[in-house]
Amino acid sequence: MTKFIRQSLMIALVGLIGLNGFSQQNEKPELNESAFSYDGSYVGDVVNNLAGGIKTGSAYLGMANIGIGFNTETAKWWKGGELYVNFGNTHGDTPSADLIGDIQVASNIEAGDMTYLYEFWYKQSLGKFDFTIGVQDLNANFVSSENGGLFLNSSFGVHTVMSDNITLPIFPKTALGADISWQASERLNWRIAIFDGTPNSRNPYNTNQIIGKEDGYLLVTEFQIAKSLISRLNGTYKLGGYYHNHQYSDEAPHENGGAYFIADQNITNKLSLFTQIGISPNNINDHNHFMSLGCNYKNFSEKRPDDLFGLALAYFGVDENDIKHETAIEATYKCCINENIYLQPDVQYILNPAGTGEKLDNSLVAILRFGVEF
Repeated sequence: MTKFIRQSLMIALVGLIGLNGFSQQNEKPELNESAFSYDGSYVGDVVNNLAGGIKTGSAYLGMANIGIGFNTETAKWWKGGELYVNFGNTHGDTPSADLIGDIQVASNIEAGDMTYLYEFWYKQSLGKFDFTIGVQDLNANFVSSENGGLFLNSSFGVHTVMSDNITLPIFPKTALGADISWQASERLNWRIAIFDGTPNSRNPYNTNQIIGKEDGYLLVTEFQIAKSLISRLNGTYKLGGYYHNHQYSDEAPHENGGAYFIADQNITNKLSLFTQIGISPNNINDHNHFMSLGCNYKNFSEKRPDDLFGLALAYFGVDENDIKHETAIEATYKCCINENIYLQPDVQYILNPAGTGEKLDNSLVAILRFGVEF
């Protein structure tokens, strides 16, 4: 266990015990075991590049996560407090880097062989406000589409205009950050966060969370409106922006930024549509615009109420001489075996794989994902 983790755990535990003692007027604290929660998962992908890209071939990659949470209210200490830590491991091949050559990354668990601290944060709720501080994943609260989360291509998470142009605190290299959320009304939420601007690539376990003077910062804000355009059906619309400032060695500070829009709308009780749009200044970014469109269909039958089918397209604008865009078309089906196990066959057709900077033939990719959650 690193010095950072030891110190952070000590501070957290001393703070929890101290506050509890204050709130209980020096009575002996009693720890309620039900205040602890545990979660874990394993996801594995068998990937086959059937045609095009760098070369045809097969690959296997996997990801494991385990998390522990502590709720201060359930522990009968004080209301609204939550501490959470999550560790992850990724292993196996890197099919986008070695076989497909796409920049959007066909499998959203591709990261090579790593064991790392994924999350370590404390959240306090006070009325309509939530305050979170610690090691966080930006994509947990920002730039996320509920319906886009079904798909395996990474661009349906944080879109590539952000992840390709600036260093982001997202899987697998999260970073220290502070986040404030305000539930202004039943339908309107506003959130703002500031993160370390340069998650350290030479920090293999992601435990050495030290902010250097040259790291700069990432500022991101998002408005979320829960208002359906179709009567009595769920709809969520998000508008956000971000600003990134950091410095390389003795060079002048580098500034970048952009804006995004995300919409999730139920059309019927079974059919949902979504879109993601991202833009950034084209004078400093070769990859400066993104758009996705997709649909999800659920409740195929009474026997399979949790299964999901999805069809989506992700277009990533590339301002280079030989490559003008990369477009991924994905069809996927999530088959829920039971509450804890699922299988997900997935097919992607990738036009102009742009990850190598060279002109590659269109790629046809087949993926079989399996997952276990507990």
